[in-house]
Amino acid sequence: MTEINMKNIIYVYILLIGASAYSYGQCDSKKQTLECAPRLAEGYTFIKGFELDRKRGINGVVEYSYVFTKGAKYMINICGDQGIEGLVFTIYDNARNKVASNELNGKSVRGIAYPCTSTGLYYIIYSFEKSASTCGGSAIGFKLRSS
Repeated sequence: MTEINMKNIIYVYILLIGASAYSYGQCDSKKQTLECAPRLAEGYTFIKGFELDRKRGINGVVEYSYVFTKGAKYMINICGDQGIEGLVFTIYDNARNKVASNELNGKSVRGIAYPCTSTGLYYIIYSFEKSASTCGGSAIGFKLRSS
């Protein structure tokens, strides 16, 4: 009877170790997104958060879309579980023309402001290609441009 109890204890112990290792490796993109929202520049109102998980993307690329309004200025920022270096996002208009990116001189910046000149659907493509991060979040805020 003691031998059976000892085997059960060992099995439970192995199961707990495996479960904790599995949960440690999981992406908590919701947490990353929540951390990004307060990092919007002063004067911007948070409107949308995007969860970024390299494993759920295709070839390290995650795509979202959002309708931007002419006359508004949008702030988009990113947060990564291993920092933002190499975590790139690019904004495309509805014709898939590139209009902005957070990659400047080969370096990733935390966020950019994009003054919208045409109302429409915009695509935001997030890439983990050159990043140590496998998980992240992004926040979008807006403010009306002053005349």
